[in-house]
Amino acid sequence: MNIRSTLTALLLVGLAGAATADDDNSGFSLSWSKHGKPGIAVADNPVYREECGSCHLAYPPGFLPPQSWERLMATLDDHFGENAELPEPERREVLNYLLDNAAGRNEYRLSAKMIRGVRGTPLRISELPGFRREHDEIPARMVGGNPEVRSFSNCENCHTRAAQGSYREREVVIPGYGRYED
Repeated sequence: MNIRSTLTALLLVGLAGAATADDDNSGFSLSWSKHGKPGIAVADNPVYREECGSCHLAYPPGFLPPQSWERLMATLDDHFGENAELPEPERREVLNYLLDNAAGRNEYRLSAKMIRGVRGTPLRISELPGFRREHDEIPARMVGGNPEVRSFSNCENCHTRAAQGSYREREVVIPGYGRYED
């Protein structure tokens, strides 16, 4: 191999590495996400499902990065206007579960997609860049103005397979409007 071929090969290797580098400043490497598992892992911790799922959908931990779960779990005394405090053993178990399975710490493609470009510490899934990209074309009347949906936080009202970790667009049925396709 001559010097020109060697330099070309090194340049190509460098470009390939740059192409897979994390350039969104979120602190998480997303280069593996194209080859990860489809969808997102369902919430399967019994304590989390019982404690958090008694008031709302036990959101998949992979929807938020670890720093978001840490802050949410540290402020349960004012959880979006409600007191959701837990006894310390349960709080610790739920926190550890959320951190172990948070976005950036699992191999699910939807999880990686949701946090791509995240800045700061979002406390709501609806604040994530990935969420905004996916929901930006949905008219307000279909969600907030819809008494069967009320809020984007009610994922399971439109995402018919949310409980199974599937949020595919072809499975979206907005109550009162039917299937949604953008």
